[in-house]
Amino acid sequence: MITKKIPQRMCIVCKQMFDKKDLVRILKTEDDIVIDLTGKKNGRGAYVCKNGCICKCEKTHALDRAFKIAIAQETYQKLEKEFLEIVR
Repeated sequence: MITKKIPQRMCIVCKQMFDKKDLVRILKTEDDIVIDLTGKKNGRGAYVCKNGCICKCEKTHALDRAFKIAIAQETYQKLEKEFLEIVR
């Protein structure tokens, strides 16, 4: 029997490897930074685990480094609010 390979991704905040389905993809599009629930939208993506790393994202500037741009505090707050609604 053939076992299917499970894709692994790294959380940009805690640097731990998780199964792709256990992470939330944050996406940088041409216009905005959004949460990608499908994992298939076009744009540069970064993964954050569901263990509370989204709260540490603003403090460590992890998204700034991942996307190589300066991200406003309001954007971090918006993402954190959306993220917490999704995880619940």
